[in-house]
Amino acid sequence: MEFQAGRGEWFCAREQARLLAERGRRAAALEVLAPYVATGWWTAVEAAAGMLEEWGRSDEAIALARPHAEAGKRSALRFFALLLARHGKGDEAFDLLRPHVGDGWLAAALVDIAGGAGRDDDAAALLTARIEEPRTCDDPTYRRRVIEPSNAVDLLAAIRERQGRVDEAIDLLRTRETTSVNDRDQLADLLARQDRIEELRAYAAVESLGTAAQCLAEVLEERGDVEGAIAVYRQPGGSLFRRNHGAVRLAELLVRHGRGDEATDVLRSLADASGGAEDWIVDMLCTHYADQGRPEDGLAYLDTLKERDGEEGWEFFRIRLPLLVACGRRDEAIDLAMAHPEHDTWAIAELLADAGRTEEAIALLEPDEDVVGPVLAWHLIDLGRVRDAVALLQRPKPTPSTLPQDDLTARGTSP
Repeated sequence: MEFQAGRGEWFCAREQARLLAERGRRAAALEVLAPYVATGWWTAVEAAAGMLEEWGRSDEAIALARPHAEAGKRSALRFFALLLARHGKGDEAFDLLRPHVGDGWLAAALVDIAGGAGRDDDAAALLTARIEEPRTCDDPTYRRRVIEPSNAVDLLAAIRERQGRVDEAIDLLRTRETTSVNDRDQLADLLARQDRIEELRAYAAVESLGTAAQCLAEVLEERGDVEGAIAVYRQPGGSLFRRNHGAVRLAELLVRHGRGDEATDVLRSLADASGGAEDWIVDMLCTHYADQGRPEDGLAYLDTLKERDGEEGWEFFRIRLPLLVACGRRDEAIDLAMAHPEHDTWAIAELLADAGRTEEAIALLEPDEDVVGPVLAWHLIDLGRVRDAVALLQRPKPTPSTLPQDDLTARGTSP
């Protein structure tokens, strides 16, 4: 690792520094990172500053990161502001991010900092101005008023809830156009935190994506009302998305409570519904069959689909392979995968390696090593061929000698 770190392999250097620090050799750890930090590369600076802060040397961390933040680099700004706030410099951190309130990522950090710095009113004023600022669009058919940052309403609502002004926060969140972010609904989560369950129940009944229903079911399950949670998921949804994902969450809930047979019925009904035999739904059903010790039933279902459609594309065939393995038919799975028209070498190599036939997996992958290099490297390491794996990963990717036709056309040139 030390050798590779000295050759410019950043991940080796970072790991070497971490190990040195764990052994109390802090100066040596910083020396490993020093050549990278000297280039001005922010990733290395952030790693070194993080170590300094962890060791209680916050002033040195601040001094190291400050020039990069002052240069306006977005990630450095956020890191530096949060670093300042953690060490009693909340006002400076707030003022640093104030001009960047139009950037949703930095605005979220600003709101986090405002709470500890006693600047909630200032942050709320900035966000209110952004929300109320009139917006125009060059496209006359575009009727919506664009708010920047796009999460301004969400952030302002978070401040109002923090201030105890919960009704204002709720009213704000009801004005959103996008209600679900990363499969969470801020309004539903707020109602749950505030124990306003009946309001959450009413919201869950009309929210079309099902994230509010999920939140309600989670609350009920945590309180021991499993039947109530099941009833929430069984309510008819307002969209296909809600129906599908609600059924999956219901099945997961049933499994958690030892009701696997009921979960099977839910998933089977979902897959059998009109338009339900999508690959992800069938994959969920067959994985459930395997988890319940019934891989043969999963294979039987796939056979039914194959008979109905007259063929089996790779998206369904790939689901068949782990079921065959679960039935103790690994060699058959390998033979079928090798004979399949799409012949996915990656999937076949995994089957071979899991069967202890790593040399065959490597031989299969080597012709495509430019594409599957990382996977091939892992198999080489499994055989103890570490140097070969390192050489493969360090090999420069080939550069095309000519531009693709599409690029030539885009540049207004001819080949």
